[in-house]
Amino acid sequence: MLIEKKPLMQPENQLLRDLPADIYERLASHLKLVSLSVQEVICEVAEQIEYVYFPHHAVISLLATMDDGATVEVALVSQEGMVGLPVILGDNISSIQAIVQVSGEAMRINADILKAEFAQGGPLQNLLLRYVQAVLIELAQGAACNRLHSLDKRLARWLLKVADRMQSQEFPLTQEFIAQMLGVRRAGVSVAAGILSQSGIISYNRGHISILDRKALEATSCECYRVVKAEFTRLLGKSSHHEN
Repeated sequence: MLIEKKPLMQPENQLLRDLPADIYERLASHLKLVSLSVQEVICEVAEQIEYVYFPHHAVISLLATMDDGATVEVALVSQEGMVGLPVILGDNISSIQAIVQVSGEAMRINADILKAEFAQGGPLQNLLLRYVQAVLIELAQGAACNRLHSLDKRLARWLLKVADRMQSQEFPLTQEFIAQMLGVRRAGVSVAAGILSQSGIISYNRGHISILDRKALEATSCECYRVVKAEFTRLLGKSSHHEN
């Protein structure tokens, strides 16, 4: 009796979607769909990485943490990427904290299984290494941006990045959380957000932000948004950053 195989679910994560069908099919039996909650920590500093996550619409912040507990976001991951890069770079210990910023689903895979697949070389290794290069560009540009650009420009850049990753111009974010991500005082975020709001570029009400004039927000942002977006597109294709 011939048993007909069920068609595989089309992955929403871009990295999984860009894999050749045979490789994705090989990984599919090891992938588990999980729901991620706001503020859930999926990766902790100095702890072993047990699972690698490929988000769907969840948005995950990668945070550098200081001895006094202060944090600053160094990268943002959603459906264009993965959380758990040390696994494919030869180490299973994380040096950053990964915390869910916007709830949603993700595909999860055992770190050792992905590491073994990566070690075989080929299309998966090539794709993930291009993603690593894109993240390194984001980290380098972010370091320069934090040092050289004003808070209002950095806030505009960050809001655009969140909008792209969420594929939405509206999202729930408190000023306190934004301040934590940008590594600044809440009062500074309040002033910068107030400038954007008074200009009619965004509206902000009770932890809910709406981008009203995206072109104006892009004009307000520093060049770092454009530079990083262009590099992600060059390395990973047009669908790596979305606009609504």
